[in-house]
Amino acid sequence: MSAVLQVRGQATRTSGQFSLAPPMQSPSLNTGEIAVEFCRFLDQTDRVVRPEQLFDLLSAFALHFNCRWIAYGPLAPHQKLLNSPKCNPRFILNYPEEWQKRYFEMGYDRIDPVTNKSRKRAGAFRWSELYNHESTAENERRVFDEAATFGLRSGISVPLHGPEGSFAVMSFAQSLAREFDDRTITYLQLAALHFHLGMGKFDTSSGSKNLPNLSLREKECLLWVARGKSSWDIGVILGISENTVNFHVKNIMRKLNVNSRTVAAMKAFEFGIIEL
Repeated sequence: MSAVLQVRGQATRTSGQFSLAPPMQSPSLNTGEIAVEFCRFLDQTDRVVRPEQLFDLLSAFALHFNCRWIAYGPLAPHQKLLNSPKCNPRFILNYPEEWQKRYFEMGYDRIDPVTNKSRKRAGAFRWSELYNHESTAENERRVFDEAATFGLRSGISVPLHGPEGSFAVMSFAQSLAREFDDRTITYLQLAALHFHLGMGKFDTSSGSKNLPNLSLREKECLLWVARGKSSWDIGVILGISENTVNFHVKNIMRKLNVNSRTVAAMKAFEFGIIEL
């Protein structure tokens, strides 16, 4: 295969190898200050009553390491993203909306190397390690390449293994094409584990007993959102205006208590409100 050169900010891939600039230290806090912030994060999480609050606290802590983007996805044994509503996972993320749409539209949930290969890993790992690994296929590397074009230029993922084969992945990403240093990885891994344990306190099964009441039109719009269609596309398919589609989507997001149309589709699929 001929050599490939792809620019990802300061990163390049030549002859199948992806390289990043040297590890970057935390820009504003020293070791002692980071330790204080971590303890504050632990203390604050004891008082949360909703998963969204826990996620907001984690997001605030991750910003100390320039990590603007976070994704958390619990999966059942051998389950891939959006495969089984019976498993009742709770996905929560703040990735760019356009990247979320592209991700599912292209079917990257079925080939994402982070999800597929971290099942066999025990500790946090840099994305560049997985990118350069000889077992990673070209179509899997494409997921990283495209993510970079949406601002997720470097990151780490933390496999979180639980009892009876339960499994989750927490990923932290930044817009800078720089490696994460070992200290940063240690703190983010500890924060991810604490978040994962905290999520276990919330009874996700109770939410299925109080499902929001979506109208038939709202379900139709949500179904096409889940299939990666834009508001304009959905309007053409259903014979309504784009503004009407956006109106329904906003109502859906409000009823499902989410701030992303993609997460709304995931949540609806999770509880069996829609079927793909």
